[in-house]
Amino acid sequence: MASIFYRPASAMGSMAIRRLQHTPIILRGTEHCNVRPNRNACRQSVVRSFSSKETVTITYVDPSGEDHSVEAEIGKHLLDVAHDNNIELEGACGGELACSTCHLVFDQEVYDSLPPMSDEEEDMLDLAFELTETSRLGCQIRVTKEFEGIKVRMPDDGY
Repeated sequence: MASIFYRPASAMGSMAIRRLQHTPIILRGTEHCNVRPNRNACRQSVVRSFSSKETVTITYVDPSGEDHSVEAEIGKHLLDVAHDNNIELEGACGGELACSTCHLVFDQEVYDSLPPMSDEEEDMLDLAFELTETSRLGCQIRVTKEFEGIKVRMPDDGY
């Protein structure tokens, strides 16, 4: 059941956002929360409810052939999943589609299920090492439920 309460002006902190003092906050599964007493228990409950994201298992294969299986949150970009799990997929531009250092190679079946490539991504891939017919940039591919169990290969970046 959802709880709705209003943020007190004193909790807002800044004069610039005091006008939002009557903005409702909707929390799910936090019936025990009150605005004043035990606010920390309420925050902890909210954090727990938002941290139970759905994941799938994806395996990154590094240039030496070693497998790195990770839990990938659905909706995240493959570049972010790699960084979150300390996998050395560079992503020099920070996922802004301005380089090709997050280049990944997919199996044909997985590649065929991916969304179409933009012209900008295609232009960046032209700069990638070991380009294949099934190459894509990790910053442009979001994890879906269908990715459960897939393997993606990280080509040797030439260094």
